[in-house]
Amino acid sequence: MTPQFTWEAMSFLSQYGMLLDQDRLEDWVQLFDPQAEYKVYSRENEQLGLPAPLMWCDNRAMLSDRVQSYRNVNEHNFHWARHIIGMPQILHAEPESLHFQAGYSLFQTNLEGETRTFSVGRYDFVCHRHSDELRLKRAWVIADTGLVKTLLAAPI
Repeated sequence: MTPQFTWEAMSFLSQYGMLLDQDRLEDWVQLFDPQAEYKVYSRENEQLGLPAPLMWCDNRAMLSDRVQSYRNVNEHNFHWARHIIGMPQILHAEPESLHFQAGYSLFQTNLEGETRTFSVGRYDFVCHRHSDELRLKRAWVIADTGLVKTLLAAPI
């Protein structure tokens, strides 16, 4: 793979994580193609071929709806998020599309200043080029565990 594809994937992952960490969820949604799929599921379900996700949106409008619900309807524990995202592994690269994976750790810090690990796993992203920018066509979050101690309200 060329260094250009690795650099693009690293830049995209950095933007993805920072938008979530800065609670800029409306901007985060714009990283997605209108017909993108976003799915969070456990590694166990992935390995067993079980389709039951913890969260699933099959287009950008559903993601926007989810963000609006998070902002205005859901009651959830207030926290600050911090994503630590590893180096991407490029699985397939063409001028118009890029498929890559990267490990992630998601920490949450509550109002009392206590930090805990919320989720650890990997991203499996397929992006298409749109006006010289990458847009997510498929964003799968494969969490190492299906156990979520609190409501999975915000995206990972």
